[in-house]
Amino acid sequence: MKRRDFLTIGVAALATPALVTSASAQQLSLGEVSGYLNQLVTAQGGFTQINGDGTLSTGQIYIKRPGRIRFEYNAPDNSLMVAGGGQVAIFDPRSNTAPDRYPLNQTPLSIILESNVDLAQRRMVTGHTSDGTTTTITAQDPDHPEYGNIQLVFTANPVELRQWVVTDDTGGQTTVILNDVVPGASIGEAKFNIVGEMRSRGFE
Repeated sequence: MKRRDFLTIGVAALATPALVTSASAQQLSLGEVSGYLNQLVTAQGGFTQINGDGTLSTGQIYIKRPGRIRFEYNAPDNSLMVAGGGQVAIFDPRSNTAPDRYPLNQTPLSIILESNVDLAQRRMVTGHTSDGTTTTITAQDPDHPEYGNIQLVFTANPVELRQWVVTDDTGGQTTVILNDVVPGASIGEAKFNIVGEMRSRGFE
């Protein structure tokens, strides 16, 4: 999987499968959303990714905040993306070379994986709207808007992140929706150990 594909992946791990249909749903404040993200320390589940070309990818996702996330793609892709130790690694099973590696802070993941998410205090929020059912927050790195942006779609009562849409640096969009997400799951550190993953694949 190419780097650009990875940069359009990042916050789906917090989603749940179905949208609330009540038209009376409230618009969530930035403080409520920040609090929700900060209390969600671990989560795991499945995901469906709608790629920019209309194709679908599926897989499993694991989150352990702060700073750790893992995307395991199902066949025929079979790619793996791991963030840990301030780095992101993309493993391509069709390649016999070491994975591509990038700083975590150069991806949209850094916005929701930091230790203290405070959307109200930072200049990252560029949009905050509600359609009566969901609240949509658009965020980007205020110092590097060229990295693209993330639209986070939430429902209330209880607060849950349902899906996201990422616009990359070329204007391409990717949507991710998760299913069967389990908050508070016990996830071992080995899931996010990039060096250990490289060794298990014979790269070190």
